[in-house]
Amino acid sequence: MTSFGRLCAVLFAGLWASIASGNNVEDHLRSLLSANDLAIESASALSVRRLANGHQPAEGEGIYSNAYIASVPAQEGGKQWRCMAEALYFEARSEPVIGQFAVAEVILNRVDSPRFPNSICGVVLQGSGNGRYRCQFSYSCDGKLEIINEKKAWAKVGKVARLAIAMDRRPLTHEATFYHTNYVSPSWSKKFPRTVTIGVHHFYKEPDLISSR
Repeated sequence: MTSFGRLCAVLFAGLWASIASGNNVEDHLRSLLSANDLAIESASALSVRRLANGHQPAEGEGIYSNAYIASVPAQEGGKQWRCMAEALYFEARSEPVIGQFAVAEVILNRVDSPRFPNSICGVVLQGSGNGRYRCQFSYSCDGKLEIINEKKAWAKVGKVARLAIAMDRRPLTHEATFYHTNYVSPSWSKKFPRTVTIGVHHFYKEPDLISSR
């Protein structure tokens, strides 16, 4: 029996039980539909988690490839997903997939660090109310309107955002919490050890956060 068929069977059985017992049919139907919505949401989250933490596409291309991202269904999410997707869109939409994942890693590494806010939106918007160019992510306080007009790029970063959030490991940037493009040279980059370069971005860790290897 298909999932839809099972749902119909459950709803019919529940409605029949309500009629037989004299209960309010409308209330029972609303309860059943609400439970089904939660089940679908949980199944969707589990599906994304499996995609992010084990499934590999054909020919070993890996999760950090255009082919793999193209095979993932369109993604949506709540506020934290939206903040991540917007950051990737405005900071890294022209980067290869692996570069977008790398930027996502920095955001998530900051969330885990006691030195930064403990949510994705908190990290991405940190300092955005302190004036122009005084924020952690330049797009959020550069004085320009954040307009998403590249639909394909938005769909792509939306998938990367969901997968990055669901991943159990972050192997690309070696726990980096800072990055900058290769055409600028911020003062802190001369003090922080660089961990890796991916695309046009250099990634760094704060000195006292380097773990022994």
